[in-house]
Amino acid sequence: MTKWLRENRQTIVRVLGSILALVLLIILLEEEGDSELFSALRRVSIGYFLAAILALTISRLFAVTRWHILLKSAGVKIHFLRSTMLTFTGNFSSNFLPTTIGGDMIRLAGAMQLGYDRAICVASLLADRIIGLAGMSIALPLGLIPVFSLGNGASQFLAVSALVQNGIDFAKRTFESFSIWLKKPLALSSALLATFGNMVFIYLAIYLLLLGIDRQVSYGLVAGLYTLTYFVTLFPISINGLGVQELSMTFLLIQLGGLNSSESATVALLTRLLFIITSLPGAFFLPSILAAMNNKKSVTD
Repeated sequence: MTKWLRENRQTIVRVLGSILALVLLIILLEEEGDSELFSALRRVSIGYFLAAILALTISRLFAVTRWHILLKSAGVKIHFLRSTMLTFTGNFSSNFLPTTIGGDMIRLAGAMQLGYDRAICVASLLADRIIGLAGMSIALPLGLIPVFSLGNGASQFLAVSALVQNGIDFAKRTFESFSIWLKKPLALSSALLATFGNMVFIYLAIYLLLLGIDRQVSYGLVAGLYTLTYFVTLFPISINGLGVQELSMTFLLIQLGGLNSSESATVALLTRLLFIITSLPGAFFLPSILAAMNNKKSVTD
């Protein structure tokens, strides 16, 4: 039993973290009553919701483009359709599979199944993560400026959550992954531009959700609030940010967006739903990748 707990302590911590965050969110909503949440959900415009799905789908394609650029510039002869297939499958696995089977692992397994060089694929995935983190770091002041304006303990908590995390250590550990692309500034800059495209349309999707419940929050503030939420969810204390993302976004929308608890929770929950919906195409390719991973494990064993 002790050995099992030791081997699975990270998973246990993440499960407990997600449960705790969801419980706190429920407690927050209880202050207004369940009827207020359902009332806010009924207010959501179908047109704006569909537009938000489209915006987030476009953002996913920019994320595909970022990784595709890194792979191609490293000499991997891969079609954009295959990059798309692998990325969406990774997104789907992150939403629906246990935390021990990450989206990047699925992307790597799929790439290896298709015959691509393992070392380059691993390096490209690390570089993909770092460039995505760099893009979000550039947008971080959009969230920190209004947070500091709160002038209370909440601002200190959020500032620490946003700044003190594993991003710096991660960047140091994986700096070698850039060895291929440091000599390819055009590829790096193009990948960063793709990251900005990804971010712009994620922010737009949330902005459209807010319009869908007749709440006006500036696009810049939406960008800042989501960026802060992104950094908070980098802490490995939940399953794919489940619960932590919703709680953080709800809190920020209440404190800075001027929404009430039910409206904020509605936007947070619908944001999670958008990410799930846009990852569904990956379900089509997942079985073959999992089968390949199981076969490889059987051969190794």
